[in-house]
Amino acid sequence: MARGRPRQFEVDEVLQAALNVFWAKGYDGTTMADLTEATGLKPGSVYAAFGSKAGLFKQVVDRYVATVFSYGPNGLEADSVREVVRRWLTGAAESTTGEATPAGCLLVQGALATGGESREIAEDLCARRKAAQVMLAERLAAAKASGELSADVDPRVAARYVVALAEGIAVEAASGADRETLLSLVDLAMRRLPWEA
Repeated sequence: MARGRPRQFEVDEVLQAALNVFWAKGYDGTTMADLTEATGLKPGSVYAAFGSKAGLFKQVVDRYVATVFSYGPNGLEADSVREVVRRWLTGAAESTTGEATPAGCLLVQGALATGGESREIAEDLCARRKAAQVMLAERLAAAKASGELSADVDPRVAARYVVALAEGIAVEAASGADRETLLSLVDLAMRRLPWEA
């Protein structure tokens, strides 16, 4: 049985290099020349390994969700709703202001900066953000069922509120706000969550 030539590159390294480019420039703003320069791969190798620019982007976003956005799922493990929210918002502030990464959030800016032929990309990013919101709403619903949240709190609305704050933090970071400034916004939000008595 004939075997294809083995890949001459490390997939994780290529995905990380591509992630940084897509994160900085967005999907539409990233050219194949940008990707080949960042990854060291020729266009043919990119297409052979990932199928297309969109295929590469999908794997990049999978990596982003599993690494950069890991603060979301990890925060859900906190013992209290207040700590879940604090971890979620702090994670947003820290991940959008990394010293070695572009400012802002790939899931937020990526969806805002696409259009036309890239509609499917924007829809996928929006679906991923909505999935995060659903995940948070499920955690808040469990807290409501246990009595931690009062009966008049709608977990879906509370989750949307927290996600909107996190997305606002990402937009502020992309606009130049530093980590200290964003963490001060988190502190302000945590002084009184709107569903607390």
